[in-house]
Amino acid sequence: MFRAAFTFRFNANVVATHCAMGALLSLVLSTICIADDKITTPDAGLLPLEELRTFTRVYDHVRNGYVDEIDDAKLLEYAIKGMISELDPHSAYLDKEAFTDLQASTSGEFGGIGLEVSLDEGFIKVVTPIDDSPSARAGILSGDVVIRIDDSPVKGMDLNKAVNLMRGSKNSPIKITVMREGVDQPLDFNLVRDIIKVQSVRTRILEQDYFYIRVAQFQLDTGKEVAKKLRERLKKNPDTKGIILDLRNNPGGVLQASVEVADAFLDGGQVVYTQGRLDNSNIGYNAEAGDITNNLPLVVLINDGSASASEIVAGALQDHKRAVIMGTRSFGKGSVQSVIPISNDRAIKLTTALYYTPNGRSIQAQGIQPDVDVERVEISAIQKGLATTEADLARHLGNSKGGKESTSKERANNRISSAELLKEDNQLHEALNLLKGLHIFIQRSPLAAAQTGAAPIAADIVVQPEIPAEGDHE
Repeated sequence: MFRAAFTFRFNANVVATHCAMGALLSLVLSTICIADDKITTPDAGLLPLEELRTFTRVYDHVRNGYVDEIDDAKLLEYAIKGMISELDPHSAYLDKEAFTDLQASTSGEFGGIGLEVSLDEGFIKVVTPIDDSPSARAGILSGDVVIRIDDSPVKGMDLNKAVNLMRGSKNSPIKITVMREGVDQPLDFNLVRDIIKVQSVRTRILEQDYFYIRVAQFQLDTGKEVAKKLRERLKKNPDTKGIILDLRNNPGGVLQASVEVADAFLDGGQVVYTQGRLDNSNIGYNAEAGDITNNLPLVVLINDGSASASEIVAGALQDHKRAVIMGTRSFGKGSVQSVIPISNDRAIKLTTALYYTPNGRSIQAQGIQPDVDVERVEISAIQKGLATTEADLARHLGNSKGGKESTSKERANNRISSAELLKEDNQLHEALNLLKGLHIFIQRSPLAAAQTGAAPIAADIVVQPEIPAEGDHE
């Protein structure tokens, strides 16, 4: 899987970055925090002499006897690639082009078709299409297996090569052929490459007083952007009753950004820690004191396209019992990669650590199990017509207590937005319903009126204190 948590080390100007993201088609990665350039080797043992002799003999045979002449530099580069490619799916050798892409891709903008991909048993597997990209608009789905790129079969193809084939200039055509579970025949998608602009944070209002935040990818400024959006919303509407944080199909990104996003909802405590053989691979990341949202009810949406940095956020909020995690089990990428330059234009990406949630859970190959399982399905309302109500009947008695009557037309109008959301996104619909239920529970809880601190209402639910009553709403 071409997904990583990265650490950059430059000999002269040392910059260290821990990221937790997948390789987008342009190898979108970002730099972040400063660190020193000391690499402490756990065991400085001697290289095995006999194996070195074997390598030398093989090298000489290939150098002198291969049908085509290959220069020494290329042969040694092949040897490096072979050594690293046998380690794990995330370790890789970055040639000049790949390393240049990596260093230049911190803006969240690149050319291609907008697919997050991994290597799976020799095939290229789709982790997730990027929001509003050519691949997403065409209908390519998470879990699709790419078998051809234009006329090139991808079975056994190096992931870097496949990524390069899918990249290209804006408006250039490309055909992607995939196999999909449950579909007998291959599916062809004729796409046009575009400049992929990944908007990291999007927000919207879900009915009155319920706030939705979508994080598509963790970029350098994502944490600051989320905090800004939250503060603006709560200042504009201090009566906000709940928040949905949508991390579905988020392939990851900058580790520090994921820490900052979790920090926005936590009042201190650990967010994540990493452990490896190198001394500088053992690092803990903590949230600062102060929950921006003042402990408002929070639901986090995840699915099998939520990976790496997304899993860090979900795992931290779950371990601290700060949010209800809803959706389907996440991807399960829990390893950390260090990107180490070996020259001015080349680098290696090496798995150096695993990361763990505050409770010591490893996400690797397991993922985050949601508190509430909700599959993404298509749902439509059973009752589509207008049902007659008492208020529709001729000569019906009025309500002596006053208030607006509830006619069938009025009820239908009230149901439209809910039905549209249900049809568009049933998981989001369920998350909103859960937030409404939490708000009602809190308002009716004797503890809410008796204390100013949060009162736990279940193992994975946190009470929001002092939410003012809203007139007739309970």
